[in-house]
Amino acid sequence: MRQIPVDTQNALAMVVQPPQPKVINRKTGERGVDAETGEVLSTIDVAFVANGVSDVLTITVPESGFTGELQMGTPVAITALVARPWENEFNGQKRWGIAFRAVAVTSKVSADAKVKAA
Repeated sequence: MRQIPVDTQNALAMVVQPPQPKVINRKTGERGVDAETGEVLSTIDVAFVANGVSDVLTITVPESGFTGELQMGTPVAITALVARPWENEFNGQKRWGIAFRAVAVTSKVSADAKVKAA
């Protein structure tokens, strides 16, 4: 499947929804896993602002890729973000979209800033 790298260098990103388990079967509660590593996956919703345009992206990340406190409003760095177009047919209707995947999402809030804020 084609992967399109997303330039995050000059973008601003902030957590909208903290990490949640990626569930691939809602009936059974089955969790998504990385096909290559077998690592459990989660998703995080991030406000992503680049070139004056903002979007909320749902990004799939291996659980080991989350570092720091990732609460709503936390500024983050996104490592190796890629976009993957997808298409499928469900109940006779074609659906399509873009899925986002990253190696890591890291809090930009330093430990020193947390101490000063307290």
